[in-house]
Amino acid sequence: MLKEGQKAVNFSLPSNLGKDISLKDLAGKKVVLYFYPKDNTPGCTLEARDFQALKNEFEKNNTLILGISKDTIKSHNKFAEKEYLSFPLLSDENCSTCEAYGVWAEKSMCGKKYMGINRTTFLINEEGFIEKVWENVSVTCHATTILRYIMR
Repeated sequence: MLKEGQKAVNFSLPSNLGKDISLKDLAGKKVVLYFYPKDNTPGCTLEARDFQALKNEFEKNNTLILGISKDTIKSHNKFAEKEYLSFPLLSDENCSTCEAYGVWAEKSMCGKKYMGINRTTFLINEEGFIEKVWENVSVTCHATTILRYIMR
């Protein structure tokens, strides 16, 4: 997994907003890059709603929100429409960005092992370096925790 102080890995991924988004094009802004397991699941929905509720506050602090999962753009579109999300959801269907950031890992549920995304958030600074990492995120108040960190 990428660590605080390291250069963030560049990516270019399709978004539900109809265009590809590249990290290198966001220089000069902070980026909350949050990796989540799956659209329309309870935890992921709560997390997305909280980021949406605070989106204007993040923007006032020169910070963009980007969500990434393996889901398709079609799935992201349905999720964003249902939950009134106005920030980009990026599709990493081949897991290249998830792997580069170290969040694609073996998981276990009911004794069954499978590969999936560990819910992790990276705060990338204006120069493209990882300022803070939140691992094994609990979705309750997560967006607020990040905003408070940025505003400190």
